[in-house]
Amino acid sequence: MYIADENRYSKMKYNRCGNSGLLLPAISLGLWHNFGDTGVYENMVNMCTTAFDGGITHFDLANNYGPRPGSAEKNFGRIMKENFLPYRDEMIISTKAGYDMWPGPYGNFGSRKYLIASLDQSLTRMGLDYVDIFYHHRMDPETPLEETMGALAQIVNSGKALYAGLSNYDGETLKRATAILDDLKVPFIINQNRYNILDRTIENNGLKQTAHDLGRGIICFSPLAQGTLTDRYFNGIPEDSRVRTDGRFLRAENVTDDKLTRIRKLNDIAAYRGQTLAEMALAWILRDGIITSVLVGASRPSQILDNIKAIENTTFTQEELDAIDELSK
Repeated sequence: MYIADENRYSKMKYNRCGNSGLLLPAISLGLWHNFGDTGVYENMVNMCTTAFDGGITHFDLANNYGPRPGSAEKNFGRIMKENFLPYRDEMIISTKAGYDMWPGPYGNFGSRKYLIASLDQSLTRMGLDYVDIFYHHRMDPETPLEETMGALAQIVNSGKALYAGLSNYDGETLKRATAILDDLKVPFIINQNRYNILDRTIENNGLKQTAHDLGRGIICFSPLAQGTLTDRYFNGIPEDSRVRTDGRFLRAENVTDDKLTRIRKLNDIAAYRGQTLAEMALAWILRDGIITSVLVGASRPSQILDNIKAIENTTFTQEELDAIDELSK
């Protein structure tokens, strides 16, 4: 039976999530890839226990994570039952709904029917009574924002989630959603968005500054730009890479010679700092204290341990920041 490392909390930094009472680890584990039906269960267990032993208390899922949709939650539920039940109150578990999950008109976007039904299914798959954070996964251009936020309010009031979150929102919609949730007295504490050295969308669309001004936390996914901000592609595209084996989120035509040249120069900056490129990429996101946590994915436990090292140096000189900015263009 798994027994957690008693020194785990000394290995991690914990940041306050906006103005809320909740602390999140600077590094969180995302179960987007490698926890579905195509993964190896023993490896999933080892990744989760390695993360928890390293002080990672936050495990992030969504209804459609797989492949197949729902399988990541199902596998995580088994991991919880077999390893983590004694530690449930030391864990932050989040899930989401918003993307296609089941056929027909009620299985996606932001209706009250979809969000409430989806969370009930997620709780069943994971064997949980509640999740700590429940997100609306993407903006819905058709459903009134009041309905979607009202569904989040009902979910929190029912006790099925402790906090509400929003994912893939822009700054302007975030302002409107926050006003509605504040009026409903919903503990909305966190935004989840893509952010990395090569993707500054949340800077450009106002989300990063707006969330900070409103006292909400931000957790970032794809911090390594689907693996391109690592040494994985320095010498071309490996045959076992996600580009070759999946191709849904990173395509070969996006790994250009120009991008690889810039990434190699970013690696030079990282080496000067005494970090790997991946460590520097994570540290860069955490540099200014606005980002609460960085979501990392992994295919093996050693990657999680490597990512945790990023918290050891999140201070950058202005010269380093300027050079990184120039290479990100």
